[in-house]
Amino acid sequence: MELSPFAVRIFNGLLESRTGQQLSENRLWRVESTLQPLMRAYDIDGYDRLATLVAGSRDPILAEAVTEALLNHESFFFRDPPAFGQLVEAIAGRLRDSRQRDRRLRIWCAGCSTGQEPYSLAISFAEKPELWAGWTIDILGTDVSRDAIARARAGVYTQFEIQRGLPVRQMLRWFDSRNEDWHAVADLSRRVKFQVHSLLDIPPSTVPFDVILCRNVLLYFANPVRTAVFERMREAITPDGVLMLGAGETALGQTRRFESDPEIRGFYRPALAQAGARAA
Repeated sequence: MELSPFAVRIFNGLLESRTGQQLSENRLWRVESTLQPLMRAYDIDGYDRLATLVAGSRDPILAEAVTEALLNHESFFFRDPPAFGQLVEAIAGRLRDSRQRDRRLRIWCAGCSTGQEPYSLAISFAEKPELWAGWTIDILGTDVSRDAIARARAGVYTQFEIQRGLPVRQMLRWFDSRNEDWHAVADLSRRVKFQVHSLLDIPPSTVPFDVILCRNVLLYFANPVRTAVFERMREAITPDGVLMLGAGETALGQTRRFESDPEIRGFYRPALAQAGARAA
């Protein structure tokens, strides 16, 4: 079976209307493999038939299932180690100096998929008690996918997933092996909260975040949607907060709401001209 232009148009319209994301050319190769299990479960013969059912809005549960299947849940622990190291060392260190009065950090991992990124952050802070003793580190992971957030909350990973980016020492310290899966220990689970949230909606908290991670998400949006997402993130960040994007993403030329961090390359801060009056 091959995807017809009709099926691509319907699936792309469904995904974009529900999540803001688009099925770019380099994502089409995944569509066939991700939809085939769903088609077998629903006994649907052919992509065009599936597209027709979705287009006719005959089955909202099926439409939701197709949307979930089309989303990219690629994630792994401590993704892009050099940049991640800068975040937990230089960026967090700078914020630690400026937050001594409240001794609290609020971090939002937007588009967190199945939770590896927020758990990696929680591990990083927990393993440096000499720096963060007495601090409250709020870590919120959000994703538009209900399935992904359910998995993140459960904190259960396969052998393949747990080995991607996670050193053995940390794997054994923060996860328990049960049968063939690995379960986050209670001390790790309690350090992270998860929530279903679309980047197109209002921010998930009325209290601004000190750090926002939105990695490898913006590249799936059309330019107008990407601009709107930057606006939402600007609403959600403190005037001296830091935004972290994926290695292949940039805020430069995409928005005037963020500018390059003057001290640490590859990170972004709210543009001074746009800085609001909210206190950190």
